[in-house]
Amino acid sequence: MPFCESSNGVKIYYRRYGHGSTKVLLIIGLAGTHDSWGPQIKGLTGSIEANDNDDLEAAPCVHTNQEEKLKLDQTMDDEEEEEEGIEICCFDNRGMGRSSVPTNKSDYTTTKMAGDALSILDHLGWKKAHVFGHSMGSMIACKLAAMAPERLCSLALLNATGGGFECFPKLDRQMMSLAYRFLRAKTPEQRAHVDLDTHYTKEYLDEYVGSSTRRKILYQEYVKGISSTGMQSNHGFEGQVNACWTHKMTPKELDTIRLAGFPISVIHGRYDVIAQLCHAKRLAEKLHPAARMVELHGAHLVSHERPDEVNQALKDLIEASKSKEIADDWSYMPESESGWLILRAPMSLSKLRSDGANSLLTIYSFLGKLQLSFIYVIGVLIMGFDHIKSIFCIMKPVRVATIES
Repeated sequence: MPFCESSNGVKIYYRRYGHGSTKVLLIIGLAGTHDSWGPQIKGLTGSIEANDNDDLEAAPCVHTNQEEKLKLDQTMDDEEEEEEGIEICCFDNRGMGRSSVPTNKSDYTTTKMAGDALSILDHLGWKKAHVFGHSMGSMIACKLAAMAPERLCSLALLNATGGGFECFPKLDRQMMSLAYRFLRAKTPEQRAHVDLDTHYTKEYLDEYVGSSTRRKILYQEYVKGISSTGMQSNHGFEGQVNACWTHKMTPKELDTIRLAGFPISVIHGRYDVIAQLCHAKRLAEKLHPAARMVELHGAHLVSHERPDEVNQALKDLIEASKSKEIADDWSYMPESESGWLILRAPMSLSKLRSDGANSLLTIYSFLGKLQLSFIYVIGVLIMGFDHIKSIFCIMKPVRVATIES
């Protein structure tokens, strides 16, 4: 069985697809398994058949020391002569699927889970790879990029959000209903109904494919998938939720990623009810100018709802990483909801590494924060004025018409 033993004896189950010199590591999100990447596996490699004969034997895999890195570099020099094409590796995060399920909640952090991903890269002998993460997987991908930026060719963050309070979905009637149904779901059938309403837009689910709606077709697929992998254990679910809740990217870590020299894509469904779009846009701004914001019509599982557009965005990212310079329009950011244009400073990857560029980026960052601070202050003043106005309206005596007898 294809397992990689990470730190503290945690075994990570993985699968590989396709062949070629371009390596891609896919990191799935909360309660997801490796096969959730099906549309991307097929779109990037042209096949969904796993490389069963190529899977390495399960073996302990710790982060390499200097001597081992030299051997790894030699291995990769030989690997560079491989044929053109894409090889993908995707895996079950700890706490889900066939991977180990630690019982201690402290064993679940995005840093430790990024360590699992790094162990897989070492285990496979991949010196560098394109790293794509979805939802919680994007948090893990960010940590991996900050821990070992030299191992990344590019970074894609799908339906990303920050940790802590940013993990909270938009609280409305729909979300409260979904949360209640999710907590009560005890069978694959009940869970499938909740997952469908969480992952896709109603418009997409109601579309007909032949004589049936997508909802009916996907429902059967979800029930089959959940039944085969089993419902996530309480230890796994609570642990992965803890990883999301405690996740935090420091300014230093974000700067490490932003200045690492690889292109970044932040891809998001505008109708995502789990990971709010505003948080993804804010993350893209923090990673500017290395990041491009790609906003698509879809929900939390936009990678399934709009696979062609997502796959094209990923192919564009891979292609952009092959050049030493990013095109002027790579770091394009959409206009913010307030109507203010986000500052743009397109520049080459090589220039990102220079001291002069660091100073320029600091100025851009300061101006961006100044702009947001100004908007915040204006907002506070407007809210304060409205509040005082409402108080005066309450205190104002009400005129009562006299009643003639």
